[in-house]
Order: sequence, then C-alpha cells, then structure tokens
Amino acid sequence: MYHQVRFPENQSIVIDSYYFCPAKTCPIAYFANAGNIIPKQHLRSYQAIQNDALCYCFDIDTEQYLSALKDRRAEAIKAFVMQRTKAGECACEIRNPSGQCCLANLKRLVNQ
Repeated sequence: MYHQVRFPENQSIVIDSYYFCPAKTCPIAYFANAGNIIPKQHLRSYQAIQNDALCYCFDIDTEQYLSALKDRRAEAIKAFVMQRTKAGECACEIRNPSGQCCLANLKRLVNQ
C-alpha cells in the first residue's frame, strides 16, 4: 500500500492494517481500524481513479470498455488483458489501488 501513496505523504503513514474503500464516491482510499485514513487524492493513481480506471496495468478505463462493448470489440480487449496476465506481464497487486486483479473489473462491467 505504501507504493500507492505519493511522496511526501508516503513518508508519514502510520503502520497499521489498512483496507481499501472501493466506493467511487468515497474520498478515502485506505482506512484502518485505529482510525487512520489515506485520502484518494494522496494516491499516485488518483487521476486514473477519477477517470474510472478498470485496468491499471494496461490503462483501460470504463468509458473505453463500455464503448468497446457497444462496438463488439470488448472480447479482444478482455483477451489481451487475459493473455498479458497469464504471461505474468501485469502488476495488479502494485498498480491497482485495491491490490486485486483487474480482470474482475472487466467481468463485473460486462455482467452489469
């Protein structure tokens, strides 16, 4: 999580167990049981979050993927991400603020 936070804010993070808040309208990125918080605006990926990123590794946002779904190009995008992930070329645990694989975001959007 420390690598997600920009300098100099990453220098003063209190050691704790942090949880990611996935709610798009929530201004908090990470929170801890002890009350410590890290605002989304302190994240390196803040702009990507504002742009509704789906895949942080390959720079795909929601608008792009929804457009691809309408134009029947989404399968090619999903296949590309899956191939790169299987090849070990993703870094979701580092690039994605949630630390989770971005493929779940693509699948979630298709199922909505």
